[in-house]
Parts: sequence; structure tokens; C-alpha cells
Amino acid sequence: MIVYDSFNDFVSCFLYVITRISIAYKGMGNGKSKNGANSIIFKILFPVLVFNLMANANIELSHISIILYVYIAYLVILVIGKFITQHITKKYQKFAPCLLTVVEGGNVALPLYLSIVGQSSTTVIFDLGGIMICFITIPILIAKEVSAGSSYKDIIKSIFTNTFVIAVILGLFMNFTGLYELLLASSFGDMISTTINQVTAPIIPMILFILGYDLNIDSHNLKPVLRLIAVKFVYYAFVILGFFVLFPELMADKSFMMAPIIYFMCPTGFGLMPIIEPLYQDEDDASFTSAFVSIFMIVTLFVYTMVVIFIA
Repeated sequence: MIVYDSFNDFVSCFLYVITRISIAYKGMGNGKSKNGANSIIFKILFPVLVFNLMANANIELSHISIILYVYIAYLVILVIGKFITQHITKKYQKFAPCLLTVVEGGNVALPLYLSIVGQSSTTVIFDLGGIMICFITIPILIAKEVSAGSSYKDIIKSIFTNTFVIAVILGLFMNFTGLYELLLASSFGDMISTTINQVTAPIIPMILFILGYDLNIDSHNLKPVLRLIAVKFVYYAFVILGFFVLFPELMADKSFMMAPIIYFMCPTGFGLMPIIEPLYQDEDDASFTSAFVSIFMIVTLFVYTMVVIFIA
């Protein structure tokens, strides 16, 4: 997974977002650039990244309960969001529930967490639950929705020809059979690792370009954005409390305790954006998503500051 090594890298990431916002407001760039970047990310780069994540994932029996809890938490808010967003914003209710699910672990939560504890893979465990909901469950639900009126055969075909679903299934197969480990240990290992690193390196800059390009905050979308942020904040506060109830021994360790607090208060996962794009009806939908992700970054920084002051 592409991650930042320190808080300094996260600051660079955040400053890049601000730069892209500035460029967007000045009218630089064009729709073709943005659509081209989106197409490359969706069809090539992210599937490669997801495959590599699943093939390399270290899934231990002791992690299963945490992974399931995270997955169920995402699934519950997805269902709840279907009802809540009808009252918060009818215009964006087709895709808004998805924005309440996965968080950006690799490029936001992990560097923030590592800046406090030094070394840990705790947030990566949480990511596995997010990967299942983001790259399997949500693509399947979207495929069914955009294929409404199609035959059952066509729906099944659209699900299993989805690049993300293929990447997850193939990655898990290579992981469980040990084939990927054998490949990396072979004479081709360095070539495979280098190629994947080069292919996936542009993902975050390109996503941040799209975020900045789409961002357009005004009175029309600010209220529903803030309401949705409030729902996300309150819900994940309860998810964090759930860790204290279900995993009291782990949460007794201060180093572990900070992980879910920071992780679940991070913005929506960048990888979700190209997945929900088929649900967009116009450019305003993309602007809403960009505003939601960008503004929630402020919440993340606030929570991170509180953790550093009162817990670390």
C-alpha cells in the first residue's frame, strides 16, 4: 500500500490539496485532464494497488474479529445512511451513504498514527475491513443499481467484470495459495515490486488533482456537507466506543487505543471516489464529494491534535 512515512508527508499531502483548491478556483486545468486522470485511476492504477494489497495482506486469526467488526460497522452505516440522507440531502442521496463508509487509512490515518507511535501495522488491520466494503460490497451494489432493468445474467456479468472485484478475488487467491509470496521470492520479485510501485505511485497526486478540480463550496452544498459530516462524526464516535466494549484488553494499551480514534475520524477513502462516480448525475455531485472529503480533513486534524495533547 502506498503510505506516507511521517506527519511531514501528511502535511505535504494536505498542502497539495490546498494548492489544487487554489488552482481550481483560478480556473486552471480542464475537464479533459480531470476525466483522463479519473479513467486511468479507475481502470488501471487502483485495481493494481488493490490486488497488491490483498496479495500481500497478513491475515491472522487474531485479526478476524476486528476485521469483521470494522466491516459490519461500515455495512451498518451504509444501511443507516440510506434513510438519513433522504432527510439531509435528497439531491445527493444516491451516493451520499457511501461517503459515510470507508476512511482513508493508508495516506491519512497511518502517517498521523505513525507520527505518534513510530512503527505499527494496527491501522492496516482496519483497512482490510474497508477493502471488503469498498472494493467488493459497494461495487456490487452499484453494479446492481446502474443495471436496473437488466437481466439477472447481465447484472452478474457486470459485477464480476468490475476491475475492483477481479483485483480483490485474484489478490486473495494469490495470497491464500502462497503463489504471490513465491513470485516475490523468485528472481522476478524485484521486477514485480518495482513495477507495482511505479504504477501505483501517481495515484494520490492524481486523486488530489481531481479533489481540487471538483471542489466548489457554496451555500447550495455547504449545509448538506456539514450535516453529513456531523452524522459521520457521531456514528464513528460510537464505533470507537464499541472497541472499548468488544476489545477492552487491546484498548487498555494506549498505543492501540489511539489507532481507532485517529483512524475512524479520517476523511472518506480516496479509493471510493472513482467507484461511486457511476452514481453521479452531474458535476455538482462530484463537487459535493470533493467538499465533503476536503472539509472533513479539518475534523481529522482537530481529533489528531486532541489525541496528541490528551493521550499521547
